[in-house]
Amino acid sequence: MPLRIGFIIYPEFTQLDMTAPFEVFARMPNTEVLVLGKTRDAVPSDHGLHILPNGTLLDCPQLDMVCVPGGPGCSAIVEDDEVLTFLSERGAKADYVTSVCTGSLVLAAAGLLRGYRATTHWSVLELLALCGAIPVNERVVVDRNRITGAGVTSGIDTALRIAATIFGEEVACEIQLRLEYDPQPPFDCGSPVKAQASIVERARAVMEHRMGDRCAAMARAAARLNGG
Repeated sequence: MPLRIGFIIYPEFTQLDMTAPFEVFARMPNTEVLVLGKTRDAVPSDHGLHILPNGTLLDCPQLDMVCVPGGPGCSAIVEDDEVLTFLSERGAKADYVTSVCTGSLVLAAAGLLRGYRATTHWSVLELLALCGAIPVNERVVVDRNRITGAGVTSGIDTALRIAATIFGEEVACEIQLRLEYDPQPPFDCGSPVKAQASIVERARAVMEHRMGDRCAAMARAAARLNGG
């Protein structure tokens, strides 16, 4: 049987959170990658790119790995009973439970990160603790079979770490070479630790309009998870 991986996508997900690790997983040997939505209708990303699922939550076969991308739409998904129930049930049986960016907030809301070290986008890292996760400010965090990636571009790093875990480092290195993943960013400002304070402040201001809703949604998700 092939290794079966399921991405769960939803309106206003960030497409690179899904498509970047997809490119790695699709090159792993004997692996089937499913893109799952509530229906088979095209799902809009946060910037208008539509992705067509090849399966649904209802007709999904057993998964060896679940992967949840992040995006602005996660504020709604952390309170979506259908998605959270699916993740809770499938995640409990999967060999690996993974996410990229704020997808880990969804895993946390589903109760899959209680007592696990995990990461997410730097702007919302502290919200993981509301649902019992242990926030860690690292690009990729591995805690037993929970593997979480930080912000958007960490998806390739996360997927390569997963490929090495399952198939060995040589296979992961070959995939990295085939993708010519040899990052040489033009600016050394990819984290709030490295960026100038003024740039961090402007970035926070751009994201600020979402923070109130996201914090409130996670607080309600935590209350639901804890029976309150």
